Amino acid sequence: CYLPLYIFSGEHLLCARLRTADKDASSGSVDELQRIVGQIRARWPKTRIIIRADSGFCRDAIMAWCETNDVGYVLGLARNKRLQQALGKEMEEARLACERTGEAARCFRDFRYRTRKSWSCERRVIGKAEYLPGKANPRFVVTNLSTRDADAQHLYEDLYCARGEMENRIKEQQLGLFADRTSSATLRANQLRLYFSSFAYVLLHGLRRLGLTGTAFAKAQSTTIRLKLLKIGARLRLTARKVWLSFSEAYPYASDIVQILANLKQHPAWSPPG
Repeated sequence: CYLPLYIFSGEHLLCARLRTADKDASSGSVDELQRIVGQIRARWPKTRIIIRADSGFCRDAIMAWCETNDVGYVLGLARNKRLQQALGKEMEEARLACERTGEAARCFRDFRYRTRKSWSCERRVIGKAEYLPGKANPRFVVTNLSTRDADAQHLYEDLYCARGEMENRIKEQQLGLFADRTSSATLRANQLRLYFSSFAYVLLHGLRRLGLTGTAFAKAQSTTIRLKLLKIGARLRLTARKVWLSFSEAYPYASDIVQILANLKQHPAWSPPG
């Protein structure tokens, strides 16, 4: 059984490797943070960096590294009895508000917390006390951001929960370019399949950025690009000087293909030899 680990930054694939499933979800994260943060700061030294992750990455080594290297973090924190007790008053307030209005209600608490064994120091924790009709829904995050950076509600709702875009890109590779197809018998074979999927993602992202501008596919996902622009029937004819690509007269995206080729020719790497 294997677990894929992906870390993306824009169009550049920074990490796409498999590892055995008997390792912790956060295994290798500090090494990757050192490499990625180092690359970012080498080019943009004044950029402030804040990492965000779920509770699988809430580990003392990661938080301590961020605190030492001036990197902000907002990490999900798995709930336990001590945390739930600390949020008891707010949960009761949310329950009463939910019963009164019949709608979901939430309150927040900002407090200091330290585990009994696994953390090296006390840290800021935000508790979301939410009560849905008939169901309690407490959640917790831990952060090294100060109250001046963000209050409890803003930190949880706007920083921690607004996590969609980078996950959309990972899902795009998994579903559209089959990065989740790791059914071969060996780790090395599955790793090769993941590399191919990763290379395909980088190429398609480059095509979208350079070639699809000004067309109906400018913001299309990889699946749409693959099915409507690449996975099509055409006749290919080679001559001494040219490559002829003939589409069916009924092909609905012929004008887009013309525009895409014109866009690509504007970039030196795509220009035909002189």
